[in-house]
Formats: sequence, structure tokens, C-alpha cells
Amino acid sequence: MTKPIVAIPADIRSFDGITWHAVQHQYLRAALNAAGVMAFIIPAFEEGYDTDAILDRVDGLLVSGSASNVHPSLYSVEATERDGPFDPARDATSLPLIRRAIDRAIPLLAICRGIQELNVALGGSLASEIQDQPGIWDHRRPEGVDRDGMYAIRQTVHVKGGSYIAGILGPGEVRVNSLHRQAIARTAPRLQVEATAEDGTVEAVSVIDAKAFAVGVQWHPEYWAETDKPSNKLFTAFGDAVRNHAAGKLATVPAQAIA
Repeated sequence: MTKPIVAIPADIRSFDGITWHAVQHQYLRAALNAAGVMAFIIPAFEEGYDTDAILDRVDGLLVSGSASNVHPSLYSVEATERDGPFDPARDATSLPLIRRAIDRAIPLLAICRGIQELNVALGGSLASEIQDQPGIWDHRRPEGVDRDGMYAIRQTVHVKGGSYIAGILGPGEVRVNSLHRQAIARTAPRLQVEATAEDGTVEAVSVIDAKAFAVGVQWHPEYWAETDKPSNKLFTAFGDAVRNHAAGKLATVPAQAIA
């Protein structure tokens, strides 16, 4: 069987006055080298998409991190300039794909902005500038460091025993590389909190009623997916779920169609 394919919704970026649909290399590399799957970049448009047409052609959905934030209007909060930057085309592309992938039991891994999109897509809300809240640490990336330093593994999260992620990483403490200034505020009714930082910030969730792998993490397992054991385990589990889904689709194809 050929390698299965996952969809990765793009960000909208502007370079030299030209609009690009882009995904960071680290997500594509992790999909290929750690999960063992191919990736299709899905262009971001605010309207005109046929979500099922996309999902018909892939075996999984990987929702990446981004410098942009989910627009607050999508969780009934008035937006301020401080909440930005925004990417409405990314919102309009990712949120329907997330909801439909869950409905169709297509494996889903949502990272950083992705976990926030997952929460909003299912009816939750987000908190902005969490470092300004009493008792909450500064989870933002450190200043004056190179990219490896930015994504350095330096934070402890507590994985709940008996949770879905505990079945992958084991329960208890795991060291991760979370860097963000927004986080889940009100957890969506369909989500279960699976891991938290020491200050209580939600760092991982799973979809309670999902019929396939459906996990979101606030940290960045993609960056060290080939060398860090917990990061690799998470991507391997996602890749296995994608392969199982692809095999299940193949098993339903009539024999004459395969021949």
C-alpha cells in the first residue's frame, strides 16, 4: 500500500506584496519522517470550499501552529488589536475541516493554534495574553534565542492517568516545549482535558466521543519529532491511526476496482 496522505490547512502569508498559502516546514517534515505519511497543503479560502471533497481524498488531518490567532468573534468575544494577528481564511478553512473530520472518524492531530481551533470549532473559548493573568506563567517564546532555543524542551506538563494521551505517553510528568500567549479558557463540551501545565494551563485535549484518533496539544511535538521520545511517540500514534484509516478505506473498495 502506498503511503497515506494527511491534509494540513495553510496559513495566508504575504511576501513582497504577493499572497502565499503556506505551512511551516517542521510540520511537513514531522509528518513524513516521524508519522510516516505524506502531506497535502490545503489552500485557505474564506468561502467556496467543499470540505467533504477534501476529506474524501485524505486519510488524516494535521492542524498546525501559526503566528496568527483564531478570531475572537468565533467564540462570541469582541476582538481587539492586541488579540491579533488574525487569519480569517485559515479560520474558515480549518474549523469546518476539524468538525467534519471528527464526524467522519478521520484521524486528527491539532497542534498549538490547532488545539485552539479544535476547542473553538466544538464550542469552547480562548483566553488571550495568559501571562497577564494571576498565577499563570509566561508561556511565550524566549527572546534573543535561535530557533532551536525557541523550541527548547523546558516545561513540565502533567498527563492525566487513564486519558487517551496517557495510553501513548504514559501518565505523569512529561517535558515539552510549549510556547504561546493564548490558551483554552472554556473547554468545549466534547473535549476532555488530558494534560495541564503546572500553572493549570490546558496543554492537551482529546475528543470525548471521537471514533478515531482526535487529539490536540498546545506544545510543539513536530519540532523534535525525530529525536525526542514523547514527541516521536505522539506522531507515531497519529501515523498509525492514519494508516489504519487508509487500510479500512481500502478494505471497502470492491475487488474489481482494485484489479
